[in-house]
Amino acid sequence: MQSLRQHWPLASAPRPIVIIGAGSIVSDAHLPAYGKAGYPVLGIYDPDQEKASQLAAQWDCQAFSTLAEATAEKSVVFDLAIPPAAIVGVLDQLPQGAAVLIQKPMGSDLAEATEILALCRAKDLQAAVNFQLRFSPMMLALQDAIDKGMLGEVLDFDAWLALDTPWGLWKFLEGLPRVEITLHSIHYLDLIRAVLGNPLGIHARTLGHPSSSMAQTRTSAILDYGDRVRCCLSINHDHAYGRRFQACEFRVCGSAGAAYVKLGVNLDYPHGEPDELWIKQGTDEWQQVSLTGEWFPDAFASRMSQLQRFLTGEDERLISNVEDSWQTMALVEAAYNSSAAPATPIAGLPE
Repeated sequence: MQSLRQHWPLASAPRPIVIIGAGSIVSDAHLPAYGKAGYPVLGIYDPDQEKASQLAAQWDCQAFSTLAEATAEKSVVFDLAIPPAAIVGVLDQLPQGAAVLIQKPMGSDLAEATEILALCRAKDLQAAVNFQLRFSPMMLALQDAIDKGMLGEVLDFDAWLALDTPWGLWKFLEGLPRVEITLHSIHYLDLIRAVLGNPLGIHARTLGHPSSSMAQTRTSAILDYGDRVRCCLSINHDHAYGRRFQACEFRVCGSAGAAYVKLGVNLDYPHGEPDELWIKQGTDEWQQVSLTGEWFPDAFASRMSQLQRFLTGEDERLISNVEDSWQTMALVEAAYNSSAAPATPIAGLPE
């Protein structure tokens, strides 16, 4: 149990990293992760040059004065930590054949994702999307347990969240037409695809809350995997009644065992609580897997490691490349389309 994989192996000869963007996700996750892994950061660019300069000074790297200066660097990995609407404009300035890690989501909607995919193909970019939940210690261990048959055939996947999410940390979300699924639950949809593959379809309803200015903060969804696998998500970011009954957890049940996962970072974000992974096999008692890291920042290091190892030839395929990530965006689009569709009316009482 304790030998389950939790971290992606480090690249033997990593390229320097150029970060585009200097928001909270960079200071809270990207830079701590790369520092912990020993990956060199060459420099940072952000339109807010003061913010970029402060981060660069803190992490002993360069602050680029213009985007053109940053994108002129050769033999680097470009790490885009920018809002969805800005992705195409930055990709367009990258050198032909550049290596790039694109912040999720892959654009604001499927149309932008398709534009990003076409641009990456045209420029022959070695591009992946930062769906890093797949690379968190708890989820790498969960996937390893599933791959080793410890749960048997996965039959049920439940995601249950009742949180008090501080949306004010991300000012760029205000006024966006799509928020909850596109920028939060997309992590869970992508992870479910990694575990179960592409669903046949999705039934979803996403909506806001009277206490919030965000377009959506609550989502219910059922992913259709036919008549054998049940997959449900219940997401509520407005459970502002204290920690006692808040939750952020997955339950994965199989024919031979089950797993429970607590995603601690979302509880009291960004401070968070420790992640947890528990596994039960057959008639054995539940066993807790001793995790050697957290979603934030360790998943960001493993995500970068996999891209770096693909560039060095140490990994044969690029996980969450733009081709695969487009499929996650297609699932997100289907969820919004389902939410917008009228519900099936209930028959009235016959006279």
